[in-house]
Amino acid sequence: MQSKENSSSINSATPVKGKASAPSKGKISVMTLAIMNIVAVVSLRGLPAEAEYGLGSIFYYVFAAVFFLIPVSLVAAEMAAAWPQKGGVFRWVGEAFGARFGFLSIWLVWIESTIWFPTVLTFAAVSLAFIGPNQTWDASFSSNKIYVLIVCLVVYWGATLINLRGVQAGATISKWGGLIGTIIPAAILIIFGAVWILTGHQSQMTISAKDLVPDLTKFSNVVLASSIFLFYAGMEMSAVHVKEIENPTKNFPKAIFLASAVIVAIFVLGTLSIGFVVPTKQINLTQSLLVAYDDFLKAFNLGFLSPVIAIMLAIGVLAGVSTWIAGPSKGLLSVGQAGYLPPFMQKTNKNGVQINILLVQGGVVSFLILLFVVLPSVQAVYQILSQLTVMLYLIMYMFMFAAGIYLRIREPNQKRPFSVPGGKIGMFIFAGIGLLGAVLAYVLSFLPPSQISIGSKSTWFLLLGGGNVLFVALPFIIYALRKPSWKSASSDADMEPFNWEKTPVSSTSKKS
Repeated sequence: MQSKENSSSINSATPVKGKASAPSKGKISVMTLAIMNIVAVVSLRGLPAEAEYGLGSIFYYVFAAVFFLIPVSLVAAEMAAAWPQKGGVFRWVGEAFGARFGFLSIWLVWIESTIWFPTVLTFAAVSLAFIGPNQTWDASFSSNKIYVLIVCLVVYWGATLINLRGVQAGATISKWGGLIGTIIPAAILIIFGAVWILTGHQSQMTISAKDLVPDLTKFSNVVLASSIFLFYAGMEMSAVHVKEIENPTKNFPKAIFLASAVIVAIFVLGTLSIGFVVPTKQINLTQSLLVAYDDFLKAFNLGFLSPVIAIMLAIGVLAGVSTWIAGPSKGLLSVGQAGYLPPFMQKTNKNGVQINILLVQGGVVSFLILLFVVLPSVQAVYQILSQLTVMLYLIMYMFMFAAGIYLRIREPNQKRPFSVPGGKIGMFIFAGIGLLGAVLAYVLSFLPPSQISIGSKSTWFLLLGGGNVLFVALPFIIYALRKPSWKSASSDADMEPFNWEKTPVSSTSKKS
């Protein structure tokens, strides 16, 4: 456990002269953390939706990277290096605005990931359906509700059982599952796309300079530009593992920047590859990724590998789900043990894993999966929950960016082993851009999508507005009801106090 009096003690260990400094047993390496970040952020299932916009998708990806991914990465890297204690966004936001808002932030990360699980699990079911030899039959089978229900539940609870074995088991699945199921399939897709063009095959996507920049005078294009921000969400999540990486003040930023470069490349090149082979009018949001692989493989006489690719993509979903099961729930446990959750939610198993939090989360996810499969208007419900997920996450990002700016003003002397380029001015610029982008994306998220029938617009606004109010209010209610007995005996050593708790402050500025 690092000394809470001096965060620089992270670098205090000096290796024996003449010997290489090896990672400590049980520590997560830079490469493993980078892959965990890539797996947490990248989802190949979203590529077909952007492939509909042709070369214009490049603009959207780069725009979102500049106004969201880069600010998130830089701000998270600085705050994780300056405040490497456990807690992640709880620590950063709480340090700036008090424990109440810190708890809100970590709660939002956990609850939005819980709501998000059913959508990504459906993609796993579709992937596995395409292991058959007949594409038409596979597509039909992937639409079977009972089949989707079973696969979603098996994959989710399988990932949960893996995480119950401990952090190393989850990290191993994230690393190798992400490599096999996300990074390698992405590389294969990109290589196929390049070979397709270089060998003279006809591109189904119009390729011209005028298509690179979309018409931003159209409101629908502005909405898309903001909605794509959440393609890059999740880079800050690995902060909950900051004490499990060797030399975090140096290696955490390294992992973030390595992951960022790979993520942008995968999104841009993968989307173009799908557009090269699948006609725009035939793009299906759930099946076109598998169809693109199938078309590429058949064109290059490798059709027998289609089932292998389908299985790899399903493994990628398992790795992504495993990463998101572990991260937010682990952060919530650390905060809960400091007295913010009742004892029931603080229970851990013999491996130190947050068993009751995972069981409660699993119950909610299972209910949503069952609800989606049973209800007739699945697509509309999916879209509402997807939008709600985005909005809850954006609220957390608003607090994170605001905290980065505020802490630069209030705690200028805090040791920052890694700083946003440009120092204080750089933080104002990058966090300011990120904050404005998050606010814009949040407001535009209330608008219903034109390509999906959502029924009554008043119902749409009511559900989204009600969902925002409910899930933001819940952590404030829990915070107000907390009792001294909720604080775990081990929390003093595990969850270090905020700086404002160590230094006497006036009654007007005291955090609560």
